[in-house]
Amino acid sequence: MKKFGKIIREIIPVIIGILVALAVNNWNENRKDKEYLNQIYASIDKELEESRKDILIKIPKQQKLIDSLGKYLNDETITLYEIIQKANGIHGPQIKNYSWKAIANSKIELIDFEKLSELSEIDESKEGLDLKMESLIGFLNANLKTTDQEKKKRFSCYYAKIFLILPNMHNLKSKNS
Repeated sequence: MKKFGKIIREIIPVIIGILVALAVNNWNENRKDKEYLNQIYASIDKELEESRKDILIKIPKQQKLIDSLGKYLNDETITLYEIIQKANGIHGPQIKNYSWKAIANSKIELIDFEKLSELSEIDESKEGLDLKMESLIGFLNANLKTTDQEKKKRFSCYYAKIFLILPNMHNLKSKNS
């Protein structure tokens, strides 16, 4: 019985030491996760602000192209390419989501559901915009030299759909911090 008591007295400090070490390790991991999230959120805020500014810059440029398309729609002497040149090109915004991709591929479980939903929605909007731009460019490549009114209308519709997305996207504001 004495041996048993002696073993217990020796084991208890070891167990307490292990529990303290686990608690300190847990605290340190939580601190590191919080620091990581704060860095990611700051980066996301910066990307959203840059994207918002880019959208605000691109809206007037897109409007110029839409106006030019309307002006030359019935003019069968001017090609779609020439209309785009007169409007100084096609201007699509750059929606940045690098930080979102970084956290989505590593520590997504750290983000609460509401923030996760907001970031996912932004990412889906960006993907939708990218697909519409690809479709627009595909149509444009096949019809650069056209002077056909119907094809100009179709291009104008494709472009207007992209243009209509932007006012909603420029309201992107981070609610992450």
